[in-house]
Amino acid sequence: MTPTPSSSPFGRGRANPVIYLDHAATTPLDARVLKAMQPYFSDAYGNPSSFHTLGMRAKEAVTESRIRIAKLLNAHEDEILFTSGGTESDNMAVLGVPRYFAEKLRTQNSEPGTSGLPHVITSAIEHHAVLEPLIWLQRRKEIELTVVDVDRYGVVDSKVVAAAIKPTTVLISVMMANNEIGTIEPIADIGRALLKYRTLRQAQGMEKGTALPYFHTDACQATGFLEIDVEKLHVDLLTLNGSKIYGPKGVGALYVRRGVKFQALMIGGGQEKNLRSGTENVPAIVGLAKALELAQADRERESARLTELRDRLVKGLLAIPKTILNGHPTERLPNSANVSFIDIEGEAAVLYLDAEGVMASTGSACASASLDPSHVILATGLSYEAAHGSIRFTLGHSTTKKEVDYVLKIMPGIVERLRMMSPVNLDMKYFS
Repeated sequence: MTPTPSSSPFGRGRANPVIYLDHAATTPLDARVLKAMQPYFSDAYGNPSSFHTLGMRAKEAVTESRIRIAKLLNAHEDEILFTSGGTESDNMAVLGVPRYFAEKLRTQNSEPGTSGLPHVITSAIEHHAVLEPLIWLQRRKEIELTVVDVDRYGVVDSKVVAAAIKPTTVLISVMMANNEIGTIEPIADIGRALLKYRTLRQAQGMEKGTALPYFHTDACQATGFLEIDVEKLHVDLLTLNGSKIYGPKGVGALYVRRGVKFQALMIGGGQEKNLRSGTENVPAIVGLAKALELAQADRERESARLTELRDRLVKGLLAIPKTILNGHPTERLPNSANVSFIDIEGEAAVLYLDAEGVMASTGSACASASLDPSHVILATGLSYEAAHGSIRFTLGHSTTKKEVDYVLKIMPGIVERLRMMSPVNLDMKYFS
């Protein structure tokens, strides 16, 4: 449903209802999820660590949620750790694993040609919750870091990742699907390459005890659209987030394969196998389990519906002169359309869209306070100036053909107006 007119200086003003096309930032809470959560706010409100009736009821809810999530991931119940969200889960993996093995590497004889530090491999387009802690560890000289480049579509080459592995590599972290441009990464291919590497090391007698390196993937954006079977993906750690799948904000999970070692970030009460202390957020955990079940049950039907709408939106936006689709043209999330409008500022376009009742973004919501262009789009080779003109439209359950057509109706005028004010006039031959 389109917004009603107002006296906004930008044209049509923000109204209610709005057209929400920022589902990669967060999603509204599904009514069925809220219903599942409600009893644990005020009725079964006990602490899961308490031994009385209310505490045991809360503990049963947490245990049941853990079992349901494990089943969806083809994992074991004891491999699911609950966290406060995607950022904490990512941090647990990329900070916890290198720190656990740092002391071991310091005390043993390092192999020739190595720094003696834990080595981590990641990609140039990872979420800030992965990249920033790794760069922080590198600056503190706690790890050796390899950041693998991507191609023009934002795809990580599994062969390049495999070639970057060293004897001291303890972790590889590559996201399942990118949160900004929607590109789906070859996680299973990387996993298979890693299995071959481990097998070779073991055959040569070089691998003793824990099989390294571990493989972590951030699946926050992919969970609603792709299969998340950890055995088929060959991952050792996997990040989930409730707010991306019509679940509650402030809750997530980290799948940790049996035998994987990492240093805890939260220390205190001993909850979550002493790996994530703190009283469990019972309503949110129940909501996460319910949201994940709904998302996985409906992912094929919803993916087909949104792919059609996404393609309609992309085709219409690319009809505007001097526009570029960011990300892979086909191997992308069904709900994701990221387009660069050359010669405009994306932030200004988002404000104009907002005034028209359309909610979109310039990239990751977690980096919205920064005016720097997206590190993801720059990594694909797009220029600094062109990256500034990128807008991310991410569709969801509420998105309709009527809403897509409304965006296509107003977007050419917004782009034209901003280009008239812009001092930039880039030649498109540099983008062909």
